Amino acid sequence: MKEFQYTVTDPLGMHARPAGLLVKEASSCESSVKIIKGKKSVDAKRIFGVMGLAVKYGERITVTVEGAQEDNEAARLEEFMRDNL
Repeated sequence: MKEFQYTVTDPLGMHARPAGLLVKEASSCESSVKIIKGKKSVDAKRIFGVMGLAVKYGERITVTVEGAQEDNEAARLEEFMRDNL
């Protein structure tokens, strides 16, 4: 399992547009992708779960990637988040 932390830098937080893009990106992964905020963990491939986290600007989330391609997919997701969130 690969894990990384990310602090949201988008002034609007993880609102609908970037959350939708994140779900699309996570859905292209073969691995299981989870986002954790505090005590809550959601499947990053499900829009309602991601939106339900209500991640705001400056909040830190943890992303876990588990599967055969976890190294490549975790790196790709981290880069995606830096570019879009």
